[in-house]
Amino acid sequence: MSHLAKKILESLNPLTPCKKWGVPLRQCPQFLFLLMGVIIIGVILATYSIAVYQIGDPKIVALIVLVIAFVLLILDFIITRSFERIAEASRMKTEFINVVSHQLRSPLTNLRYSLELLSSGKLGKIQEKQLEYFKILEENTQRMGDLINDLLTVSRIEAGKLPLKKEEISLGTLTKKIILKFKPLAEASNVKVELRVPKNLPKVLSDSLWLEQIVENLLDNAIRYIKNKGEVKIKIKAGAKKIYFEIQDNGVGIPREEQKFIFQKFFRSGNVLKYQTDGSGLGLYITKQILRLMGGEVGFSSKENKGSTFWFTIPIKL
Repeated sequence: MSHLAKKILESLNPLTPCKKWGVPLRQCPQFLFLLMGVIIIGVILATYSIAVYQIGDPKIVALIVLVIAFVLLILDFIITRSFERIAEASRMKTEFINVVSHQLRSPLTNLRYSLELLSSGKLGKIQEKQLEYFKILEENTQRMGDLINDLLTVSRIEAGKLPLKKEEISLGTLTKKIILKFKPLAEASNVKVELRVPKNLPKVLSDSLWLEQIVENLLDNAIRYIKNKGEVKIKIKAGAKKIYFEIQDNGVGIPREEQKFIFQKFFRSGNVLKYQTDGSGLGLYITKQILRLMGGEVGFSSKENKGSTFWFTIPIKL
């Protein structure tokens, strides 16, 4: 089939706009329009059958059917147009986040390299006070970089364009590496991290980079939300077809009334905000969406001022 023929067929396909908006089929305005059209036809036929049986006069029956069909078609048009506006607004929002994030990455990268050069002392002697300010700037640029990366990840997830490469991974080995990476933060926060993992743990089928980010998000939250002295317990065990990962802390916990929002974008509980803990509120949203794409699940239990337990499952490589 020629390229021109493919383009013609694509233009005639009523569901083509769904790809442009980047929405699933069930949320696509054109699909809803077709679905409601089928429903309208069913309602018209049912109305006609009932009217013929109850009234009998063909003219009155035809008038009733025409009025009902007209009203239903108007409602169909209004609802479809409303969904089109919502889908278009969602697409524009995603594109805006994508463009802004990409545009910010280059100057932020240049700023980070400039700060590293200035703080290295290669351009001249640095006083202690200057070095202190350089470190503050480096921490803030790192925080901005993390936020931009999270926004880009969210944008790719919502557009259905998040790259995932499934491979065999040892979740136990990966977790040990991450614990070692977070050791300085844990020691500075006076937090003890304990890992329990069985021998001969089956490997999981997942994307190593994204799975690493998931474990890092959960461990980072567990350490940062512990005030004063505390401990984090990580437990990994194998099920029939999935690996179960659990991380428990004795931190500030999540208020009961806020727990239903925990996996929403940009949400941060009130008791965390009063400690002024850094964070964008995107980590758990990204965690849930990536696990869903990998065929896993995530959940939690928590009590305020007692701590939280987060868990997730990931398929075993069979």
